Amino acid sequence: MKGQKQMTEVTLEHKDLLYDRLHAIEVPLAEYSFANVYLFRNKHSYRLVEDGGPPFIRGETYDGHSFVMPTVELPELDEGVLREWLREVDFIFPVAEEWLDGLEAKDFEQTYEDGDTDYVYETEKIAELSGRKLHRKRNMLRQFERRYEHEALPLTDERLDDARSVLEDWQGGMSVPPEETDYGPCSEALKLYDDLVLCGVIYYAEGEPAGFIVGDELNDETFALHFAKGKREFRGIYEYMFSTFAELLPRRYRLLNFEQDLGIEALRRAKSAYNPDYLLKKYRVSLQTEE
Repeated sequence: MKGQKQMTEVTLEHKDLLYDRLHAIEVPLAEYSFANVYLFRNKHSYRLVEDGGPPFIRGETYDGHSFVMPTVELPELDEGVLREWLREVDFIFPVAEEWLDGLEAKDFEQTYEDGDTDYVYETEKIAELSGRKLHRKRNMLRQFERRYEHEALPLTDERLDDARSVLEDWQGGMSVPPEETDYGPCSEALKLYDDLVLCGVIYYAEGEPAGFIVGDELNDETFALHFAKGKREFRGIYEYMFSTFAELLPRRYRLLNFEQDLGIEALRRAKSAYNPDYLLKKYRVSLQTEE
């Protein structure tokens, strides 16, 4: 290490240090976003670690392992730095597949969990819900458009209260408490919408708020959907939201990242139903243990 490590809780003040740094990472993994880091800082016990070199983010995975996340692309880091970190945590995470070639030492071990994998889709396909595998999704969209008077509008400050009402309705329909869903991070995303440089669309059906999507840019061609919440009473609302959101995005966003399923079967089915074009594995790099 270059110096004595200083570890602090991740705060909004770290945006100046981390936003551009994370945005410069070209791989479109959902974690490499300041908004994602900040909003899920409590879920993952994130801490910012500085030692005079590129900072790291230390945290815990959903399955209880300690890790550090680099804030530059892994090939830019000295192997000695990685080895020193791996004496303190279980692994480096998330590591993109294209970074693995630089880890040539035989004692680096690379594993991944299916629940960590990001689901990525061609934006044009989601806009049109095209193809045989999305036939049912197209039908749901058409039924929604015929059944309800509908409108999609930019999620601006004056419409944030409408989004909050949707979030409350969504959480009210869940069978688990807010602490076991992403209610808290989503609520904070709406509160800090401008500060976190988020972008979204709100949807209305029959004149009332029916759903919203909030996300941000991962790189020049990939947009991440951090939160998508809809009122269950409006059948087809999610098909309408995803399709319309993809239509409204600037054309340069060729890809949509729907993030991971966390190993939750219902999420896996929902994301798989949109027929992902790419499954981006997130590797965990550790040192092989001596037997």
